[in-house]
Amino acid sequence: MKSIHSIIGTLVILASGAAAATDSWYLGGTLGYYDLDSEHAITDDYQGSQAGLQVGKYISENVAIELGHGVNTGHDDFDVTSLTGLLWMGSEASNWRPYALAGVNQYNFGEVSNLIAGHDDKSVQIVVGLGLGTMLNDNVQFRADVRGMLGQEEDGEDLGFQLSLNHVFGKKSAPTPAPVAISAPETAPAPMVDEEPEVRTITIRLNVEFEFNQDTVLAVYGDQLEAIAAAMSVHEDIELVLEGHTDSRGGDEYNRTLSDRRAKAVKAKLSADYGIAADRISAVGYGESRPIDSNETDEGRARNRRVVGEMSFSEVLMN
Repeated sequence: MKSIHSIIGTLVILASGAAAATDSWYLGGTLGYYDLDSEHAITDDYQGSQAGLQVGKYISENVAIELGHGVNTGHDDFDVTSLTGLLWMGSEASNWRPYALAGVNQYNFGEVSNLIAGHDDKSVQIVVGLGLGTMLNDNVQFRADVRGMLGQEEDGEDLGFQLSLNHVFGKKSAPTPAPVAISAPETAPAPMVDEEPEVRTITIRLNVEFEFNQDTVLAVYGDQLEAIAAAMSVHEDIELVLEGHTDSRGGDEYNRTLSDRRAKAVKAKLSADYGIAADRISAVGYGESRPIDSNETDEGRARNRRVVGEMSFSEVLMN
């Protein structure tokens, strides 16, 4: 019993700090299979499936706490309520991430036909497990885990397997793009004698930021892409070099590949949507090697996940 109280206390303490840590939470459905040992509350071993709902809150990038409720889908009517903490491991850049879980289950066997005579119709268990999870897209998460459950007093162990499909809410919105940067040096005053055309050099800079572990070019950067494409359409001798970058999360080789995909995604956008010839655009990825901000903060990492490019051309102004 002391160990169960200890786990509950730990989960409550973690939950109390959630609001200050992150705004991300999730709601989802579960489907599980359980093998319940006869020493707990029912005669004979029991195998069956269970469906339920769960709601969870991320208290940091790697820690979540969730509350779940499930019902048996077989002929016996019993349900279970769970309070569970999850610790995610490995890099967020990985397609699949392992996690460990620990918590408590409370089974309500009130309507079970083969309840042990004189046994309490509620059973509280410690739960521990391991699983793997992945993001199917920006907001949908899939998880699969194996769970071991141990009653507070009785001998015997229960085993379970659970699948979860969650919708994650509270993700940060896409960053507001910087305005198209066009710079022109100050021009010298016109000569007093022999008026000549004024030549001005114009530079346009492109800065496209990306969501974590993504290479999709967001629609908010359409104005920047249009400005680059318009200049390249007028000045057909101009070539553009696109440089892709990532933040520091993930392995070096993975990040280099991801940065290359980001640069090529911007290149494909300019070619397909704005008609710029692909052979006029070069794309190269530098991974995490050239940060422009700290990788210790969310804001800094967001600035580092980028594709940049710059082009200059001259215009003649007639007096």
